Amino acid sequence: MSTPKTPKDVMALMEKEKVEIVDFRFMDFPGMWQHFSIPATVFEEDMFTEGLGFDGSSIRGWQSINESDMLVKPVAETAFIDPFTQHKTLVMNCNICDPITGEDYTRDPRNIARKAENYIKSLGLADTVFVGPEAEFFIFDDVRFDQNEHSGFFFVDSIEGRWNTGRDEGPNLGYKPRYKEGYFPVAPSDSMQDIRSEMVMYMQSIGIPVEAHHHEVATGGQCEIDMRFAPMVSMADSMLKYKYVVKNTARKHGKTVTFMPKPLWNDNGSGMHVHMSFWKDGKNLFYGDGYAGLSETALYAIGGILKHAPALLAFTNPTTNSYKRLVPGFEAPVNLAYSRRNRSAAVRIPMYSNSEKAKRFEFRCPDPSSNPYLAFASMMMAAVDGVQNKIHPGEPLDKDIYDLPPQEAAKVEKTPGTLRGALEALDKDHDFLLKGDVFTPDVIETWIDYKLNNEVLALDLRPHPWEFALYYDI
Repeated sequence: MSTPKTPKDVMALMEKEKVEIVDFRFMDFPGMWQHFSIPATVFEEDMFTEGLGFDGSSIRGWQSINESDMLVKPVAETAFIDPFTQHKTLVMNCNICDPITGEDYTRDPRNIARKAENYIKSLGLADTVFVGPEAEFFIFDDVRFDQNEHSGFFFVDSIEGRWNTGRDEGPNLGYKPRYKEGYFPVAPSDSMQDIRSEMVMYMQSIGIPVEAHHHEVATGGQCEIDMRFAPMVSMADSMLKYKYVVKNTARKHGKTVTFMPKPLWNDNGSGMHVHMSFWKDGKNLFYGDGYAGLSETALYAIGGILKHAPALLAFTNPTTNSYKRLVPGFEAPVNLAYSRRNRSAAVRIPMYSNSEKAKRFEFRCPDPSSNPYLAFASMMMAAVDGVQNKIHPGEPLDKDIYDLPPQEAAKVEKTPGTLRGALEALDKDHDFLLKGDVFTPDVIETWIDYKLNNEVLALDLRPHPWEFALYYDI
């Protein structure tokens, strides 16, 4: 299917495919894809410019009840045919607008990413920001969880889980990956090959180029599918489609997917390493003759990322669960340093290829619980700040960080240990995000307030099951 580029292309596609339903989708503030649908018979081309109304007060982190009316305006180039619906459905991502002023809504995550792209172009610094996320996830066979005033628990299960080697499965056929040894085994240890391949086929059918897929390190069905890099807003759009395909393909097979960073204790968590490079006039601005084949611009961009990393994590690692992954060990990138090849550094320069096209840096802290529009935009703004202010990242750290002598290791700055810590860092360090009106003070304040009250404090108030093991008999 060729990708539509204009409203007329969309109308032609609808006629060709005999579309029955048109589905309008947008991202809420914390990062959940939302939608509503109308019959194709009432869809008109002027809806691309006029938009459709909806209640913004019912969306998390958005309007108050007395300012609830908002507009969605579909974006033609995001259109695709949904591969999972019974009735032929055309899906489009939407931008959110104020119905009175017609202006783009400041808390619309897609709008923030669009403004970030426009900002770097307005500076004359670059005309394209390429982004390549590597999102990991778990495919489970069962999940149960609950918490109330007198009880709380979670239970996940997987046919691949090492914990099930002794279970009577009538018969148990074994081949369950050992803890931390799930990386790249062939079938039957990797039982997810076919389901991942099906996910890839669906992704390609809706316009997402895929480069590879494989089993990941953890037991219990941890997987990764890698998309080909793309411009920032387009990649954030693709990230939403990626999650949608992964979750719905799993459900089709009676399985369930989670993008939680740390659903299993004592095994590797799920990250989303993000590769980034700046380009102008067809040239990669990060390619040069410096360390690891980097340009001075690239080193300054890395300096910006490392300087602002504690604040960035409020967007790139935005859940309390994120910080159960960001702990020493498990290849967790908790050290604010950069290196070629060294996967324990927060920023890595991949050395698979030294060609101009392939040169980029990889920020290893982010995880797939993040809102991709906000995560990518905040990363770009930190990198731009590094370039503008010539923030050099210092000397690279090519040693094994975990084997460093204690005195030397203590000199390496660390990521925040909690979401509260990241939010406090964002509160102190966000001026770089406000440049070009990309993030607004209202966005920063609302994000901190929402995360503190709805997630950090909510978790603080509830007893944890392990606290009973530690303290019940004191």
